[in-house]
Amino acid sequence: MNHMTDLFDQGTPRRPRGQGYSAKDIEVLEGLEPVRRRPGMYIGGTDERALHHLAAEVIDNAMDEAVAGHASHIDVELLADGALQVRDNGRGIPVDGHPKFKNKSALEVILTTLHSGGKFNNKVYHTSGGLHGVGVSVVNALASDLLVEVGRDGQVWRQAFARGKPVTRLAKAGAARNRRGTLVRFTPDAEIFGAERFRAERLYRLARAKAYLFRGVEIRWKCPADAASDAVPAAAVLHFPGGLEDFLGASLAGRPCLTPRPFTGRVTLARDRGRIEWAIAWPEDGEGFISSYCNTVPTPEGGSHETGLRAALTKGLRAYGELTNNRRAGAIGADDILGGASVLLSIFIPEPEFQGQTKERLSTPEAGRLVEATIKDHFELWLSGAPDEANQLLARVLARAEERLRRRQEREVGRKSATRRLRLPGKLADCTRKGAEGTEIFIVEGDSAGGSAKQARDRASQAVLPLRGKILNVVSAGAAKMLANQELADLLLALGCGRREAYRSDDLRYDKVIIMTDADVDGAHIAALLMTFFHQELPGLIAAGHLYLAQPPLYRLSQGGQGGKTLYATDDADRDRLLGSAFDGRAKVEVSRFKGLGEMPPAQLRETTMAPGKRTLLRVQIAADAGPDTARLIDRLMGRKPELRLAFIQENARFVDDLDV
Repeated sequence: MNHMTDLFDQGTPRRPRGQGYSAKDIEVLEGLEPVRRRPGMYIGGTDERALHHLAAEVIDNAMDEAVAGHASHIDVELLADGALQVRDNGRGIPVDGHPKFKNKSALEVILTTLHSGGKFNNKVYHTSGGLHGVGVSVVNALASDLLVEVGRDGQVWRQAFARGKPVTRLAKAGAARNRRGTLVRFTPDAEIFGAERFRAERLYRLARAKAYLFRGVEIRWKCPADAASDAVPAAAVLHFPGGLEDFLGASLAGRPCLTPRPFTGRVTLARDRGRIEWAIAWPEDGEGFISSYCNTVPTPEGGSHETGLRAALTKGLRAYGELTNNRRAGAIGADDILGGASVLLSIFIPEPEFQGQTKERLSTPEAGRLVEATIKDHFELWLSGAPDEANQLLARVLARAEERLRRRQEREVGRKSATRRLRLPGKLADCTRKGAEGTEIFIVEGDSAGGSAKQARDRASQAVLPLRGKILNVVSAGAAKMLANQELADLLLALGCGRREAYRSDDLRYDKVIIMTDADVDGAHIAALLMTFFHQELPGLIAAGHLYLAQPPLYRLSQGGQGGKTLYATDDADRDRLLGSAFDGRAKVEVSRFKGLGEMPPAQLRETTMAPGKRTLLRVQIAADAGPDTARLIDRLMGRKPELRLAFIQENARFVDDLDV
């Protein structure tokens, strides 16, 4: 019996198909049990990112009180036992009885019932980050313990919960004449998150970002002394009257910019339609970012507000070009302007629409129109008020537009000089060495991994190009869609050697092209998509021995504390081998798992994965006897027909020893 059959047969009594299915087989999950059963549906998983989403939900509730004008300060404290405590001086969660739930207070309803809260209309909160009514109840469901204290009308009320269920009744905890607001203290449930714990650095960045986003709030940060570091103080008061302009200045940390003045602004919209704030600069090194927010909630996947910003900047700069009789300005596109720019955008609007509970993309159409109309006028005024700076920006953007058009026509892209640095793809952090000999380009997934790699690299010989998410599957997409894909177009531009019949080995701008992805299943998938791209579009690059796979570690093993022995393992088997042979069995070995390249300190990334002489690279080669059968297999696995992939899996399932599910 093969392994696939075993997988489905174990412990399952055989019975005729369609029989034995009755009403008793229908489960009804009550209360918060659906959250505990399927946490990924509510917070996107059970990893470190999902864990910190719980913190964001609680802090967002406090921020909503501040944005509504009812709270002036928020305390965010990471406790020594791993719990997080958030306290505001707002109105406090209502503690009176709820009219629809007999013998339950409004507080208990909010904490134990999905889709409950005061944010479904704009009577209580005109703008808010929590709109689905599931935030704090999801936190309660996924916490091993949670305590709520509310100060209202000179009285403190308290109730405790465990894994979503009340363990005490709401009760008075004493009089407190000057205390008002809500305190929430909770510990993430190890049954859900395993060994994951809150990270002080990540929480501090979150708290600081919230303070930047709403200049009217003061956030008081605190963490244990042993969790503090150079980047994270043990205690701090975060208050930024300058808002996003302060945020941008701190993010750029004194790096020289193309225009001495950033383009900043803050507008309150008429008829209570919200507020828009922005801060944009163009660093000379071309290493920028785009960070957008709606009602203080980060939207890393962008959305309609970012679309409005792109349109506003494009139309504004084109209009300035026409005003100065620069006919080439009509060719400018949004990517030409935003490539290499550092952009912060924050909007506050009533009843925004997000995609998914984790709110990573804004989908409110009206937001795009409001942002475009507002920022376009201010951008045109900013340009006309400083013509020297505007001309510098226009010249840079036109250079990028020309390079983009040159790429579209697949013209030759030679080795850049210092004056041509900005004509390359906006996210490319290029090396300074002239000529391809001894140079490398690392292709990484996402801005987070790109940021770590840029800090870890040797600037003289190593370039870094971050790609956004999983790239296009070129086998199933077709040539037209591939040529229109910005990520792949940027990759081809960075390499400079053309594609397919137009491939020119002598024009390849780097000696080594290194795919560097996370050491997990998703990373392997991205690497497979990239290798498929190179196999189809640049087989000559592979044949010449230029394509490599980096081998980042999955585990860090240390013994003896600082200055002790530290080794790295690439997978579970390597970890077990090192534990059995490379350490003193009498002392404890600390084992930590890397969540991704973006979570690795740059020094460790350099030591383990990027530094020549210390790293391991795998050269990608096409087998000498590869022929039509190889091409057919790739088409079978990566092409448009899922039934061919299913047939392949069924044919080869018996050879699988274990599954990564």
